[in-house]
Amino acid sequence: METVKIENPNVAPQPKHRKGISAVLVIVVCLVVAHLFFYYVCGNPSNFDAKGHPIDNNIFGTLYQGGFVIPIVITLLLTVLALGVERIVALRKASGKGKVTDFVIKAKELLRKGDLKATEELCDKQQGSVANILKAALVRYRDVEMRNDLTSDEKAAIVEKEVADATALELPYMQQNLNVIATISSLGTLFGLLGTVLGMIRSFGAMANEGAPDSIALSLGISEALMNTAMGITTGALAIIVYNYFSSRVENITNAVDEVGFAIGQTFKER
Repeated sequence: METVKIENPNVAPQPKHRKGISAVLVIVVCLVVAHLFFYYVCGNPSNFDAKGHPIDNNIFGTLYQGGFVIPIVITLLLTVLALGVERIVALRKASGKGKVTDFVIKAKELLRKGDLKATEELCDKQQGSVANILKAALVRYRDVEMRNDLTSDEKAAIVEKEVADATALELPYMQQNLNVIATISSLGTLFGLLGTVLGMIRSFGAMANEGAPDSIALSLGISEALMNTAMGITTGALAIIVYNYFSSRVENITNAVDEVGFAIGQTFKER
């Protein structure tokens, strides 16, 4: 069956493809902040005694003993936090002004009654990705409803394609930067493991000296290993939690899109 193309200058355009904050920009900013924090805050001489050892219970001085891997892990940690905040704002816009579940229930009820005008008004009030997709489908619905040169199946296919096209525009915005967070969940742990290995190498090097081991070098190596282990695990665990949370949010929104898409298809067939 040939694809039917509908051209109508009165049809409202589909929602524009939105863009969130670039992950590259966020990483660069976090890299600068992490290095400034590590070398100028953690490395401040006030955090150490006369022998260069961290003052008791001074977390900054102890963190500085973790070595050059620590600012890299801090960069990853800050990136997860920054992208998490960015995703909160983005998905709040994608959800619209009200709860998505309430919007879907009201929209399905209005579609069941065949009140398309009220459904469009509800979309204008709700806004967000689900409302944009539903409104685009309603506009196409009105366009093909009075066409006599198309069969019912062809009309239904056009409406379904409109839902798919509108979803394709909105979905990348909702999923943006999630792959970066997923990558950091592994990188954070791996960099922490790298710092741990380097610290243990330093510790064993101190123990390999002839005679009594160098206790200062041994303690510094162990401190480096433990700080990197702690920071790496923290970063990896946080990234996994953030990724799973926002993936669940996106899945809920896409489920809502499927529901309203099915509802408008059923309404078309009934009418």
